[in-house]
Amino acid sequence: MSVTSGKTGLSLTQEILSYLGLASKTAAWGTLGTLRTFLSFSVDKDVQRLLRAIAGEGVDHNTIMDVLTNRSREQRQVISRAFQERTQQDLLTSLQAAVSGNLERIVVALLRPAAHFDARELRTALKDSGSAEDVAVEILATRAPPQLQECLAVYKHNFQVEAEEDIKSETTGTLQDLLLALAKGDRESFSEIIDYNLAEQDVQALKRAEGPSTEGTWVLILTQRNPEHLIRVFEHYQRCTGHELEQTVRNRFHGDVQMALLSLASVIRNTPLYFADKLHQALQETEPNYQVLMRILISRSETDLLSIRAEFRRKFGKSLYSALQDAVKGDCRLALLALCRAEDL
Repeated sequence: MSVTSGKTGLSLTQEILSYLGLASKTAAWGTLGTLRTFLSFSVDKDVQRLLRAIAGEGVDHNTIMDVLTNRSREQRQVISRAFQERTQQDLLTSLQAAVSGNLERIVVALLRPAAHFDARELRTALKDSGSAEDVAVEILATRAPPQLQECLAVYKHNFQVEAEEDIKSETTGTLQDLLLALAKGDRESFSEIIDYNLAEQDVQALKRAEGPSTEGTWVLILTQRNPEHLIRVFEHYQRCTGHELEQTVRNRFHGDVQMALLSLASVIRNTPLYFADKLHQALQETEPNYQVLMRILISRSETDLLSIRAEFRRKFGKSLYSALQDAVKGDCRLALLALCRAEDL
């Protein structure tokens, strides 16, 4: 039986927007990112500012970061092309010669096209067995289908191998099946129709898939169904079993597969909260995990970083901006704070 979806509970982001009177005006207001197209953009002025910043006696880090963290990724690409045309030099190479350490890594991440940045991160994750299930799930499960397809095309072009081939060579078993399924990018789209029969079938299938050789059922359902449907499955599963689906994952799976499935479930339930948790974890380490901080803040700055900030504040009782101020040191601190943008009181 199928019926048209009615009004469901508001997400935290929708609730905040409704209080601000913006719930129905998001498209006009912009994205839920902290960084949007700079309206007074002048490519000539930006090129000149960057030239002066790296050509003087001392490198002007503040100017470099002011330009790069206040322009959209598309505008940064325009600046890169204009810099090349006017100076016959590559902007990224010039800036890499002027900065170092974490600041250099941020400059590289900001100036590379998004698909190139994601492809490099995915390649590094797959070649580093310690992070394959973490970073690979993050990229493969949270990028929109067109973004994912572009990432995989760049991956093949830059590394002369399909990402799927690296997944096959670097992972095994259920983790391999899960990553290959996510890499296909053929998750069902939300049709605004509630299929109660399918939700019931999926719940029963997951309840039966608790014995040997049933891992494929978990992979199929969690990678093919649309998130709206899966949230309904998660809720029904808890009503039927008395515990959350994640508890079954912890009991049923182990090691990398368990971590990958738990990450995927978190993405499905609430993507901004998933990223808020990852940022909090990165900030709690003895030395902040700068690569995680950079990847998330840069990749989400034009999509949903405002939502991530809201979830971070709600769950941890402290704003992301304050957490970054307290934990991050060195030249990259200014850049990460600029991407975060503001305090949440």
